[in-house]
Amino acid sequence: MRYLFQANTLLILLVTNTLFNGVEGQLLNMPLPELPENQEILVSEITLVPGQESSPHRHNAHVFVYVLEGRVNMQVAGGELVTLSPGEMFYEDPDDIHVVSQNASDTESAKFLVHIIKTIGMPVTTQVGPLNPERTLFEKSLRH
Repeated sequence: MRYLFQANTLLILLVTNTLFNGVEGQLLNMPLPELPENQEILVSEITLVPGQESSPHRHNAHVFVYVLEGRVNMQVAGGELVTLSPGEMFYEDPDDIHVVSQNASDTESAKFLVHIIKTIGMPVTTQVGPLNPERTLFEKSLRH
């Protein structure tokens, strides 16, 4: 059963990648660790209004973000800040704390797909308290 779930999960990710990638080429190629049997995949479409951002949080899951429209700023604690455009991806490990998730524009919406592989019955998102004051915050002046 475990291997069937893993095969189905990979198939879903590959099909989604093919559907949303207008050009040939891989967007992401990474091995997944062995997953417990009680895992599920959740796929959501998220729209961020101009300037919208979230507070620091974690997913306790494998998270794959694929940008459909606009530009999105993403960063996990200890990682580099990246600005993603349509067709680009971002990955969060189950141990990551997502410190920056924001629309890079103050004038246009951004839309992305999120694929989350998580334990059945567990919350999708868990808010985290304030982080170290030196953590990277995205300055409003760096938005477009």
